[in-house]
Amino acid sequence: MKRVYPDKEYCIGCHLCEVACITAHSKSKDVIIAFREEQGKDGLSACKRVFEKGDTCVAISCRHCDEPSCVAACISGGLHKDPETGRTVYDREKCVGCWSCLMACPYGAIKRHPNENKIVKCDLCEGREGGPACVAACPNQALKFEER
Repeated sequence: MKRVYPDKEYCIGCHLCEVACITAHSKSKDVIIAFREEQGKDGLSACKRVFEKGDTCVAISCRHCDEPSCVAACISGGLHKDPETGRTVYDREKCVGCWSCLMACPYGAIKRHPNENKIVKCDLCEGREGGPACVAACPNQALKFEER
């Protein structure tokens, strides 16, 4: 299965992956409207986060693990592993906001939703032609969408 892999050697901490993620998941699909208007009002939040420490930066998002600890920790069935695609899928209707998945994820890739008692998790831009928006937006090719 293809996954997004970060490369801290090439990440420059520009946060364009976060902007691309917000735009891809917005209603408007317009970078300015999504970032300025929808992000605050609609609770739109990037599924990816750039962590910086000194000169080192790395973009973190869901790894869609083969045996995801977040799925094992989920008490409501809000997270499950799709046997066909291999993706770790989030069903927001089933999520009860207990944050067990957030604590169980060894990568720190799951975030609390900014306005709701829900989570924000990468869906690999499901349905988007050309793969994840974050990978396409990275100017330094610090994100790779590939099988390993």
